[in-house]
Amino acid sequence: MAPRKRNAQNANNNTHNQTKKKGWKGQDDKSKGISEAEGVPLSYLALVLFIAAVIGVAHRNHIAGMFERDRHFSHLSTLERELAFRTEMGLYYSYYKTMIESKTFFTGLNQIMYDNITEYPLTINTLKRFNLYPEAVLAIGYRAYESFWAGLNKPTKQCWTVNRGEGKTPVQSCEGLGEPSYFYIENVFFLNGVMMSVFFLFGTYLSGSVFGGVLTVASFFYNHGESTRCMWTPPLRESFAYPFLVVQMLLVTHVIKSRVPCYRYSGLIAFITVCFMLSWQFAQFALLTQTLAVFATYALGYIGSQKVKVILFGQLVGLLCSFVALFGNEMLLTSFFTSCLVTVLVIVSLESFLEKLNYKVLILATQGILLIVCTVGLKIALSSILHVADDAHIGDIFRSKFSNFKNFHTMLYTCAKEFDFMEAETPVKVLKTLLAPSVAVSLLAVVVQLLKKEYESWTADKDSGSDNNEDDGSHNRSKPHAELVYHLFQLLAFTAMALLIMRLKLFWTPHMCLMTSLLASRELFSWVGSRERQLAIIVLVLGGMSVQGVQNLQHQWSIMGEYSNYPLEDLVEWIQAKTSKRAVFAGPMPTMATIKLCTGRPIVNHPHYEDSGLRERTKDVYTMYSRKPAEEVKKILKKRKVQYAILEESWCNRRSGVGCSMPEIWDIEDKVNQGKQPLCQKLLNNPEPHFKRVFRNNVYQVLKVT
Repeated sequence: MAPRKRNAQNANNNTHNQTKKKGWKGQDDKSKGISEAEGVPLSYLALVLFIAAVIGVAHRNHIAGMFERDRHFSHLSTLERELAFRTEMGLYYSYYKTMIESKTFFTGLNQIMYDNITEYPLTINTLKRFNLYPEAVLAIGYRAYESFWAGLNKPTKQCWTVNRGEGKTPVQSCEGLGEPSYFYIENVFFLNGVMMSVFFLFGTYLSGSVFGGVLTVASFFYNHGESTRCMWTPPLRESFAYPFLVVQMLLVTHVIKSRVPCYRYSGLIAFITVCFMLSWQFAQFALLTQTLAVFATYALGYIGSQKVKVILFGQLVGLLCSFVALFGNEMLLTSFFTSCLVTVLVIVSLESFLEKLNYKVLILATQGILLIVCTVGLKIALSSILHVADDAHIGDIFRSKFSNFKNFHTMLYTCAKEFDFMEAETPVKVLKTLLAPSVAVSLLAVVVQLLKKEYESWTADKDSGSDNNEDDGSHNRSKPHAELVYHLFQLLAFTAMALLIMRLKLFWTPHMCLMTSLLASRELFSWVGSRERQLAIIVLVLGGMSVQGVQNLQHQWSIMGEYSNYPLEDLVEWIQAKTSKRAVFAGPMPTMATIKLCTGRPIVNHPHYEDSGLRERTKDVYTMYSRKPAEEVKKILKKRKVQYAILEESWCNRRSGVGCSMPEIWDIEDKVNQGKQPLCQKLLNNPEPHFKRVFRNNVYQVLKVT
């Protein structure tokens, strides 16, 4: 395809304070470490912050450049840019579009809170259902930006005529923050640039050395394709939410590492937790792993109950605020995160009673039993009382991965590549960049250091005749390297998530990058010799990483493309020209998001599959790809008020794996019609008499339900 061309028509010095410990049961009051600002020169802090800012800008430019090269986004028309936001991306972006195109922001907000377009004929609160606060904030920002520059009579964008070739009419393409799509994606890229700055600070803080931050950032860049996908899919929830999780984990690490944390940290944790949870429905699962990691650190005696309460109170307040802000989203109250959080707080509150058991093994066993029984029991009880089954499919997905169980909904998930087990090539990739070996060495050093400290503590107690099973009498007790124990458990949880669901490696790989920072820890690697020798080893490691890492970057930089989807564009233009604005459509989930975004027509189903009612709606619409009789399918569609059904030939014929074609998926539950010709094949040839073909191109057919 020939590249598009524009017509030039302008339309409008660090002091490392090594922390010294006096055994397990107390820390030297004079030890501060890099976490205490009074022990660090201002010049060093300024240097670290400057480097962090430069890294943030570099990452922002990196992902923005890849996005532009992949789509040639600057040369697309407004319609083409909207078409480029496929599946869930288009759905989320459509609400941003609604809020900026309405007469006032509050008018647009009211439209998405009382929406009868997304799941016609139902009226739903999409702000509650789809975690749309990022779009609401961006809509406010866009309208304020436009108003400010309009008051100064300054243009906010430049527009050009772009010749598309291939017989297509020229289109107008606009650049600048005054262009809605540009304002949207630029804020996503800015946020992820800030995230990289935080990663650098995180690595520096965790290792006690700026070289730890460098290792973290280098590892992330060298494994960029395994660490994030915000450069390909900016509107997805993770693009907004994950940066807040990084900040939140940094705060949790600081609480664990500090001597006597005060409850003001609970407020900070709560605020960031709210930002995280309002941005992504999956946040509850990531926070569940954090709660478990903090509890495991506490159960092993590395932190006292006060630190646990500071962290968990922050999580609890954040959860409750999010529940209110999401208009009483029942999925939050009935989540495993809520049940686990309450259970752990109860267990910690029972500390004085449990310690009467005297034996550490017995205490751990009791805590473990209480954790499992109470968490599961409370989850089941809340789901039953509130009659919520929206997250039932998650249990079914995990069940299907470890048994022969499968149904229509689990097959739609597991047949998708991103919900399958981790790809075999992923471990190979992190091996080639030396990420996995670096993390393995870091973890080994941590384990050895922990065992060494345990042995020293045990021999000290033995010599003094004290009973190591007795309580030290302090709810503020803290052992050295407690923050590393937390990160060990957090990495373990993220590893399990990534192994089970490939998409979740976005948690795993970045956390591995963070753990490489420990190679720069003087306390963990003092045995290698002088500081100069350790730095030399770090340089060698970076050099080894660069061999494959630079190739990975060059591959990303070499990706060149130009977005076009003429069949979908023709479909959208036909709908806008030939159908009523209240015409109701149904079809494949990705296409429905595009129809809503580009035409504003009511749709029956969409790609946000987390709601139980929506899953049943989609199942009814997908009867077009079953082997059921046409008359039965017509009745099902008419019951759902469908006027036009969009049929895609590829959905009828494609097969992503064994048993993963749509007719095969239907065979699981529709055994009565097994062996018959799929209905979609019949409809592609002749939809009469139950349907009437009103539009057709080489990809899409629109069938009117007669």
